[in-house]
Amino acid sequence: MISLSIYKQLHGSQGVMELDINLQIHKGEFVALMGESGAGKTTLLRILAGLERAKGNILVEGNSWESMPPQQREIGFVFQDYALFDNMTVEENLFFVQDDEALASELLELTELSSLRHRNVTKLSGGQKQRVSLCRAMMKKPKLLLLDEPLSSLDLSMRSKLQHEIKHLHERFATTTIMVSHDIHDVFTLSSRVLVLEQGKIIQDGTARQVLLENDKYCTVEVLELEEKSDKVMATVYVAGKLLEVEVNSDVYIGQHIQITLNGAYL
Repeated sequence: MISLSIYKQLHGSQGVMELDINLQIHKGEFVALMGESGAGKTTLLRILAGLERAKGNILVEGNSWESMPPQQREIGFVFQDYALFDNMTVEENLFFVQDDEALASELLELTELSSLRHRNVTKLSGGQKQRVSLCRAMMKKPKLLLLDEPLSSLDLSMRSKLQHEIKHLHERFATTTIMVSHDIHDVFTLSSRVLVLEQGKIIQDGTARQVLLENDKYCTVEVLELEEKSDKVMATVYVAGKLLEVEVNSDVYIGQHIQITLNGAYL
């Protein structure tokens, strides 16, 4: 059981906001964090990892993590940008965490990376790097696995493959997993529970089906292109297999995730 009671003042997308979370997560749950950019999702992961400080407390199986340094917390963290050591091979990246050849071999086999174990990570594709990052995070058999947009930069085929591998590792090592994601397919496929954050507060908590069906009129999408037309700024986005053009605010940027209604209106 993980019990969170934390508070931190942040500068969000709409100015100063308060990250105020009271939450219990059961052992073995796969929790997805959703919400607009700037809602506090990644900050919550970083607080759990000990990379940022907050008021309050974090209890993991009855033990306080309040003053525990990051290296002593039993976590694995998969960053969106991989955060691998470029001067090392695949195998060396894993051994940097823990010198356990049997576990490294098992993880590389599970993720079909065994044949690349001696290759420098700079020679790998994006999907391969993300799998190495996932393996490295599992080298301590963490009680808590944190995933920050782990599939966002991958193509559809690789996303599907990594979804399977993430779920397999989650179940194989009986870990508790918390994943930040904007992608409805990733959330629905992987999570047993979904939390929606808005301005630092949890506004929804339920199964993926419950939460996503309740929000079926909204969709979070990535801005692919911007174009000024007369006095308007139009964004091109991809929704349900189609390109859609919506009017957006002037401060929206390419690559940003925005929320739209399914009739094409920007919120």
